[in-house]
Amino acid sequence: METQVAKAVVRTADAPMPLAGYSQAVVSRGLVFVSGQGPFDAGTGDVVGTTIQEQTAQCLRNVQAILKAAGSDLDRCVSATVIIAEEGDFAGMNEEWQRWFPTDPPARQGARLPVRPKGMKISVAAIAEV
Repeated sequence: METQVAKAVVRTADAPMPLAGYSQAVVSRGLVFVSGQGPFDAGTGDVVGTTIQEQTAQCLRNVQAILKAAGSDLDRCVSATVIIAEEGDFAGMNEEWQRWFPTDPPARQGARLPVRPKGMKISVAAIAEV
């Protein structure tokens, strides 16, 4: 017998709207799964910042807005995926990351960004408890 799992799609105008066939986030089984967020302004769609630190902060602001809409927050984040365009930006990204997660940071994995739409240097996805 197959069990149905309820899921709820999360949408907020406080973060950029998806450009393709995906949701900003989905809540299921007590977790919120946030799709990769670039450093885009929710109102204009423009990239915010030119440095990796500025762009990391904007990605995390977007993730935070989506988590808030889902009834969660960054302090409930258990895992994150960070994708950067240039390996040389890792130290700057990590510096900003530590400002947002000064203690008990989430588990994290990283990768290199193969495509750079609109000059973005970074994308951040997250999983958090609701």
